Amino acid sequence: MLECHSDKPITLIVGSKNPVKINAAKAALATYFPDRDIICQGVDAPSGVADQPLGEAQTLLGAHNRIRYCQAHYQGDYYMAMEGGAAQFDYGAATFAFVVITHGDEHSVGRSCNLPLPKHLYQKLEQGQELGNVMDEAFATKNIKQQGGAIGLLTQGHATRQSSYQQALLLAMAPFNHSELFASTR
Repeated sequence: MLECHSDKPITLIVGSKNPVKINAAKAALATYFPDRDIICQGVDAPSGVADQPLGEAQTLLGAHNRIRYCQAHYQGDYYMAMEGGAAQFDYGAATFAFVVITHGDEHSVGRSCNLPLPKHLYQKLEQGQELGNVMDEAFATKNIKQQGGAIGLLTQGHATRQSSYQQALLLAMAPFNHSELFASTR
């Protein structure tokens, strides 16, 4: 069970310096700990995968690698990492993210929803381009990945990259809320 009744600040290490990821992580943790101070630090944590991972396996590996790096180099109460990826599914191309959270010996993995991608944009990813750059080119934006992301552009702002990460992190916190229920599945 999450410990909610302490005055001690919670230290959160986020495996990225991207403000979208940092803000999503801090907001997700603050939802569970509204009365606690959260000291949030974003760090350059290498993903060990391509800048634009393709496929679920590479995307998940990137998030795991970021968490491992954070745990090896920083002291925190919680560690959170997000890795955005894309894949060609039976129903079409989509972008998504994996999130990984650790707290003590507990570990949880979550995944965001899929955002459909136009085929011609996905083909640019297959050619080695990064989604943020592809979206900047298609929509005449600058550094969209540190703003609303492809999600914001394609949903006309009804959802954003941060809201997608934040929801995935909120859901991935379930095992920490009910550790006794999840103990047998670990």
